[in-house]
Amino acid sequence: MIKTIKIGNKKIGPGEPAFIIADAGSNHDKKLSQAKELIDIAADAGVDAVKFQLFKADTFYSKSDPIYDLFKQCELPPEWIGDLVDHSRDRDIIFLTTPFEKESVDLLCDYKIPALKWASSEIVNLPFLKYAAEKKLPMLLSTGMSDFADIQEAIDIVRSSGNEDIALFQCTSLYPTPSNLVNLKAIDSIREAFCVPTGLSDHTLGISVPVAAVARGASVIEKHFTISRELPGADHCYALEPDALKAMVDGIREVEDSLGSSIKQMLPEEKRLARRNSIIAEKEIPAGTEITAENIVIKRPAHGIKPKYSSVIVGKKANRDIKADEPIDWDMISD
Repeated sequence: MIKTIKIGNKKIGPGEPAFIIADAGSNHDKKLSQAKELIDIAADAGVDAVKFQLFKADTFYSKSDPIYDLFKQCELPPEWIGDLVDHSRDRDIIFLTTPFEKESVDLLCDYKIPALKWASSEIVNLPFLKYAAEKKLPMLLSTGMSDFADIQEAIDIVRSSGNEDIALFQCTSLYPTPSNLVNLKAIDSIREAFCVPTGLSDHTLGISVPVAAVARGASVIEKHFTISRELPGADHCYALEPDALKAMVDGIREVEDSLGSSIKQMLPEEKRLARRNSIIAEKEIPAGTEITAENIVIKRPAHGIKPKYSSVIVGKKANRDIKADEPIDWDMISD
């Protein structure tokens, strides 16, 4: 039995609409106005949550590493969190952040962030994961670079803290991810193995893969987005632009609406159209006249007796006048 979890006023699990996270990552380029614009884009697209990353370059790389300066330029200033939370609330969208240090977890809890999104790189950092899990917030864990043993250890750590609110994301930590390395089937196996809501953190360039993931039963979707792929910075080049983000959300909701029922039957809407054949009077059949193969025909509309019963009604008699081209029903004939 897969447990449904709740983030804000949204339920996540089987039978619920997919929870869609628009991942702004570090695409704010250290400009508060740009970060707020990203929130606006996410809200206009109709996603459930917008997500940023809260890290310190000093904890990631040595200052001697050439990539250090890039990450330093991408840091989200902690003092922005209050403004971004308020702006998200004004736009009626859930604000989430991926933390990378204990101090960031504490700060997010101070602002009553409703869940913690966990980066693939940190799923094996069990002491840090345990610290965060003890806050008793829902834990949304990406599983890039992980195998089932890594995932099981992470889940065990979270649950050992008395926290049962877990969702997992199938993820391939390649940026961008070629479609042949996404492995959507892993969503099924992860869900079956760990019995928690499962979805996809997607890094492909298009929108077809996350839409397909929802068709397979994904409960959560995360997708990077940006104002423009032409902007400088590490995350812009593989992120969705605003129109594509909106198209992805619309595609997901259309797929969800199309799933419908597992029962195969003629729908009332189909029946009204009568676009099937039935038994029709080929010519006028007066009352008392025997029904023969020559005075009936099979054609549309399907308002009469089904064609498979044509041999059954041959030899019976009309119990009233049947007009030419009139569908024949059971109450028109007798033995």
